[in-house]
Amino acid sequence: MKLVLKFGGSSVGNGTKISNVCEIVKKVKEDNQVIVVSSALQSTTDELLELAEDAKKGKINEKIIEEISHRHHGAIKEIIKNNEIQNEVSGIISELIEELKKTVNGVIIIKELSDKTEDKIVSFGERLAVPIISAKLRDIGIESKSFTGGDVGIMTDDNFGNASPLMKVTQHNVKNNLSELIEHTVPVITGFIGATQQGDISTIGRGGSDFSASLIGMCLGVDEVWFMTDVDGLLTANPKIYPTAKTIPQLSYDEAVEMATMGAKGMHARALEPAKAANIPVRIKNTFRPDGDGTLINDNVIVKPEEITKAVASLNGLAMITIAGMNMVGNPGTAGEIFGMLGRNKINIIMISQSISEANITFLIKRENLRKAVSVLQVSLLGKSSVTDVTSDDEVCVVSIVGAGMKGTSGVAAKLFTAISGVNVNVKMIAQGSSEQNISFVVQESDLKQTIEAIHKEFKMD
Repeated sequence: MKLVLKFGGSSVGNGTKISNVCEIVKKVKEDNQVIVVSSALQSTTDELLELAEDAKKGKINEKIIEEISHRHHGAIKEIIKNNEIQNEVSGIISELIEELKKTVNGVIIIKELSDKTEDKIVSFGERLAVPIISAKLRDIGIESKSFTGGDVGIMTDDNFGNASPLMKVTQHNVKNNLSELIEHTVPVITGFIGATQQGDISTIGRGGSDFSASLIGMCLGVDEVWFMTDVDGLLTANPKIYPTAKTIPQLSYDEAVEMATMGAKGMHARALEPAKAANIPVRIKNTFRPDGDGTLINDNVIVKPEEITKAVASLNGLAMITIAGMNMVGNPGTAGEIFGMLGRNKINIIMISQSISEANITFLIKRENLRKAVSVLQVSLLGKSSVTDVTSDDEVCVVSIVGAGMKGTSGVAAKLFTAISGVNVNVKMIAQGSSEQNISFVVQESDLKQTIEAIHKEFKMD
């Protein structure tokens, strides 16, 4: 088989974890061709973002640079026994750290942080990680080479910070660059990173490492893509809220997307796009218990009578805004004006509900954007349009039930809301898409735990 193994930051957090990753690759490599895609070492990306912000303010954060350097050089000394390989990779890391310093100093000198420069700074996380993983593989006797996403041919537009791959040219490049190489070598490739047509480093944005792995899998026509993380697979509920939640053995692509969109740990929703397009199965597996089957995601829609719903997911850190006004009734363009205004201010809408009376529109955004959103709406709408009131609630969360078995099945909503009312929880907002594979609703954050417990028991997900 031909496999892509993507390892997240929690899987490559330090030297010991990198050694564990390499042992997994060694075992899988015995009977398969393997391509490795890696995130940055744990905490490194956040530190690089902080470093960039400090540089924009005219300050070089020497402490962060030292911590990053120490983390990576320490991992090399800890796990690589061959002196020649150790010296080689140490030199690569030292050169990258020097390049990082020069990039940061450039920001300080011009007192400006462009999106392109921020992408370059953030890219050092993955660029520092992959040479060490590749070196450790060679240290244990596996032929390996490290690459950036741009090196292997992932070409993107120049929307720095959230770049989109140019699919046709990327497919051509990746296939040409890797098809023969993987017959005898394990390439270790940076997730999250591509390159523009001008050769500038770009980052693919949220879920970029998962997306990179899925994209490379599509380009090479692999048999499966494995997302190796720190959970056993996708679970029937958040285990921090519902400790007895179980691993879901199988999901369809659409079911998995619904769960990932709701923040299910182990995968980003965007990651499934290339795999689904090429009909490549995806597995969510635990790096620290790699022998488990995890969760298999493919195009099979398996519906059992006892599994109308497969999971209950939740999303925190949200705020709810309600726009109201009797003059909104029958007034075309009000919703377009509201959402266009928020879009121009880069505020993403997560969920929307509108009453049939048209007298109010309610929607959810990230809590961190609440103050900005309310200010923009009040300044732009009150006294100048049909809107007469803008109210908000910053202590809400979304709960969703997910499952292909809901489609065409009567009584699911009744069963759901009966269970919730049984624990005296008030529902503040409801939405369901035409796919019928998800019912989402809003409750107060203080009611989240008892809501999930009631649903999990009602639908017998244990």
